[in-house]
Amino acid sequence: MTFMSGNSILGAAKEALNKWQQGERPARVDYTYYAPKTTNLDPVDGHCTPNVAYGYVAEAVLAEVNTQTGQVTLKKVICANDVGKAINPQLVQGQIEGAVAQATGYVLTENWKQKDAKVLTKELSTYLIPTILDIPEETKSVILEYPEPRGPYGARGMGEMPYLPFAPAVVDAVYQATGKRFFSFPLTDEVMLRGLGKISD
Repeated sequence: MTFMSGNSILGAAKEALNKWQQGERPARVDYTYYAPKTTNLDPVDGHCTPNVAYGYVAEAVLAEVNTQTGQVTLKKVICANDVGKAINPQLVQGQIEGAVAQATGYVLTENWKQKDAKVLTKELSTYLIPTILDIPEETKSVILEYPEPRGPYGARGMGEMPYLPFAPAVVDAVYQATGKRFFSFPLTDEVMLRGLGKISD
C-alpha cells in the first residue's frame, strides 16, 4: 500500500505542482501509477526484475516453558524490519507490535477445529485469541531503512512482515528451552505437555 499509493500520490503531486507553476489554478490532475513489470531471468547473468519491492524481516524470541503446566511464556521478541524509508516510524512500530501480537495467537492459542464441515471452535471461549497476558512481555522493534530506488522517497512498506518468521522463531525458542522439537502448532498447554511426555494420548 505504501509503495503503490505513495507512488501514485507523489506522481500526482509532481504533475499538479507543474501545472500550478504554469499558472493553472486550481491544478487538477488524474494520475495512475503502474508497478514495474516482472521480467524473466537473463540467460547470461541471471539479472531480472523479480517483483515490485521486497521488504525484509528477521526475528529472535526468548521463551520460557513451564514443564509442569505446558505454558509457553514469551519473554522478549526482537523484530528487525527493513522497510526502505519509514514514512511514519511510529506507525511502523505499531505495525510490528500488532503483527507480533496477532502471530502470538496463531502460534500459541488459536486452535481452530472442525469436524464434518462444522466449526467446533466458534466461540471466543473455545477459540482463544491472545490477551494482554499472552503477548510477549517485551517487543523490541528495530526499523532498518535501506531505501528502495523505485519507492516513494525510498519507501517499500511494512505489511504483515513480522507475522511470517514468528512461528519458526517461537518453535526454535521452545526447542532451546526444552530440548524437544515441535513440528506443528499452536503450542497449546496440552500440546506442550504431550510433547514433553507429561500426558499421553
